[in-house]
Amino acid sequence: QVQLVESGGGLVQDGGSLRLSCAASGDTISRSAMGWFRQAPGKGREFVAAINWLGVSTYDVNSVKGRFTISRDYAKNTLYLQMNSLKPEDTAVYYCAASSNMQVAVEPRGYDYWGQGTQVTVSS
Repeated sequence: QVQLVESGGGLVQDGGSLRLSCAASGDTISRSAMGWFRQAPGKGREFVAAINWLGVSTYDVNSVKGRFTISRDYAKNTLYLQMNSLKPEDTAVYYCAASSNMQVAVEPRGYDYWGQGTQVTVSS
């Protein structure tokens, strides 16, 4: 079992930055793919970024590539999402997820463990 706890969300102005963290406990995640998803009010959960067990990252090209950076610290068992140049359309609850597989998935069903989410609000 893996427990995930996100932190770092908050209110920021258009063009601002935030860094989300996801601390994992329980079983090690060093050989797991991990990802970030987000869900805006009235919408489904959508893929943001993911990173495989070797540290190779994948992004949703249309919405966040070039602005967001996913990374992981194996020693701290922690996943990060650095978000720059934030836009009002980035407003959502952001969820951290961990997979039992080493390679990334872009669909929520590809992940087995989820955090409780952290709210990110970008004001215009």
